Amino acid sequence: MPKRMLQGTVVSDKGDKTIVVNVERRFTDPVMKKTVRKTKRYHAHDEQNSCKLGDTVSIQECRPMSKLKTWIVVGQ
Repeated sequence: MPKRMLQGTVVSDKGDKTIVVNVERRFTDPVMKKTVRKTKRYHAHDEQNSCKLGDTVSIQECRPMSKLKTWIVVGQ
C-alpha cells in the first residue's frame, strides 16, 4: 500500500527535529453547495531542522516516531 503524501505550511518549528504542518483541503458541502475549507495540523519529523515558519513542505506517512509524530518531511 503506498504511503500518503500531503502538502502544507509550517506553522511551528519550536520543537527539536519536529515541525507542525497545517494542511488545508477544500470540498463542496453536500447540502449547502458551498466550497468549504478545512485545515488539520500534523506533527512531522524534520531531521536537519531545516524547515522554517511559513515554508511550504511535503510530508509523507511513516512509522510512529513518538506519541504524535507519524509523518516525515520529504520535500521543501
